[in-house]
Amino acid sequence: MRQLIENRLLPKVQKPVRYLGTEWNSIHKDWKQIPVRMVFAFPDVYEIGMSHLGLQILYGLVNERSDALMERVFAPGEDMEGLLRQHDLPLFSLESYRPLTDFDLIGFTLQYEMSFTNILNMLDLARIPLRAEERGDKYPLIVGGGPCATNPEPLAPFFDLFLLGDAEEALPELLEVLKTWKEEYIEFDKQEFLRQAAQIAGVYVPGFYNVEYTATGRVAAVTPTKPGIPARVRRRIVADLDEAYFPTKPVVPFMETVHDRAMVEVLRGCTRGCRFCQAGILYRPVRERDPETLARQAEMILSQTGYDEISLTSLSTADYTCLEPLIKVLMDKHQHQGASVSLPSLRADAFSVNLAKELQRGRKSGLTFAPEAGTQRLRDVINKGVREKDLLEAVTGAFEAGWTGIKLYFMLGLPTETDEDLAGIADLAHRVLAIGRTISREQKRTKKVRVTVSVSTYVPKAHTPFQWEPQVSLEEIRRKQQYLKSSLNKGITYQYHDAELSFLEAVFAKGDRQLAQVLELAWQKGCKFDSWREHFSFDKWLEAFDEAGIEPGIYANEPLDPAATLPWDHLDMGVSKRFLLRERERAFKESLTPDCREGRCGGCDVCQGFGVDLVLKGGKV
Repeated sequence: MRQLIENRLLPKVQKPVRYLGTEWNSIHKDWKQIPVRMVFAFPDVYEIGMSHLGLQILYGLVNERSDALMERVFAPGEDMEGLLRQHDLPLFSLESYRPLTDFDLIGFTLQYEMSFTNILNMLDLARIPLRAEERGDKYPLIVGGGPCATNPEPLAPFFDLFLLGDAEEALPELLEVLKTWKEEYIEFDKQEFLRQAAQIAGVYVPGFYNVEYTATGRVAAVTPTKPGIPARVRRRIVADLDEAYFPTKPVVPFMETVHDRAMVEVLRGCTRGCRFCQAGILYRPVRERDPETLARQAEMILSQTGYDEISLTSLSTADYTCLEPLIKVLMDKHQHQGASVSLPSLRADAFSVNLAKELQRGRKSGLTFAPEAGTQRLRDVINKGVREKDLLEAVTGAFEAGWTGIKLYFMLGLPTETDEDLAGIADLAHRVLAIGRTISREQKRTKKVRVTVSVSTYVPKAHTPFQWEPQVSLEEIRRKQQYLKSSLNKGITYQYHDAELSFLEAVFAKGDRQLAQVLELAWQKGCKFDSWREHFSFDKWLEAFDEAGIEPGIYANEPLDPAATLPWDHLDMGVSKRFLLRERERAFKESLTPDCREGRCGGCDVCQGFGVDLVLKGGKV
């Protein structure tokens, strides 16, 4: 199969390096010696999937074992898919070019709702029946994980099981159960295996739960159908990141990827408590890595990859208590090699001129700040504890330190938003531009100051204080987008998301199992790569909803009763519903909730429930 693909298919595709699988640090094991075989499936193209840190972590973690292997597969481009179908060839893994049906497990990462049709397309290309009930014992187990696994109900009929929370905890235990099956049983019994797997904390087997609906089509109850199956499945959590596995020999892509740099994870979790933010709930509590551990990891990754940029990643990197001394150490140690340090988007109140000056020693790419809302009133509603004064001081420090490009990230359609809040976005952007131009003139720079306003439409997410809230209507999204566009002058670049795409994201983010039929119909009509503008067809999606007899606006645009059962209530992220309801009430009172790292517990119940405390390193490197 490898010879056929390399000789007849790869010469005909635009980006053949997507499919080679022989990159630096890729791992190729002897299948005859390995009892448990898994493939990590990323439902998008190679250059997006290879930017995903979770892939690198699990790829290294599993391949460190002598009794298991993990290979990779990505959604093929249209040209490769066409050739596979033309030559009647199945979708294959990169490392061994084996059909996916040869593996024991296929693990899909669920990063984004609008990649769901790609999952169905990949299963079809692999010649695997889409629905779990149609797959007998001979087919691989289909496993899902990642942020969308916290409400996987629209995908439930297609998956055998889901891993909730940190996969570094649950996945090795699942592999152990599978290894025992392969060593001790003559024939594989999928249902009995799933029953045993469901005993692992964090493993959710949707086929073992029955969903009842009300007369209006809402979820009434989700209950186990077998004895010994937990009524609620709680996510897994890594308590000590310093002891957790982290890849220091990541696979180096052959081609430029979306995030083409060395990555070190400085912390996991965020306790800022932004009420719109699902990740802030899913990854609590904050657990920091020791700065010495990070410095060591960065040095090893640079030496093993050839990268010249170190990205310090997390949900809120600027909150890392050792950030400035860590950056100083990294720059002192690696600047002579031509290496630089980069940060993701920053909270304005955690940025400083000293930090800007440290980063200035390396190459200066653009900086992104995330005020989220244009007025203080709305920032208080969403618990974004950032003042306008903080932002203006931060961008002033950045411009004075030599940056000329600033991106400001906002959300449109947040609960209680008015046109006054939208006007506040424009006003803030104009003030940032004016500061940049003034400093540029004073320092006699020739490079033009660039300010970009990037606006996404708010999507209510499961397990957040706003999970009961509706998304604003499609018509209102479009109106708000144009209102803001007309408020910005030509000196500011304005970027915004497709309204229709955000609408569908909200439908599936708050959806239940009834949407599986819509997904399958949409895929049959040709929907795939839906997050790509050139592939997205809203009309086909509307046809699918119409044929399924489902009104999508019921999911996206109608509020949910706080007393009702939610489709995801049987999946426990550790944050109590009592806390979420209290935060919702505080939002509508425009009342702030302090960050619990400041010493006062907010009562979300995560630390108590998991027996894990906040881990803050503090001090100096």
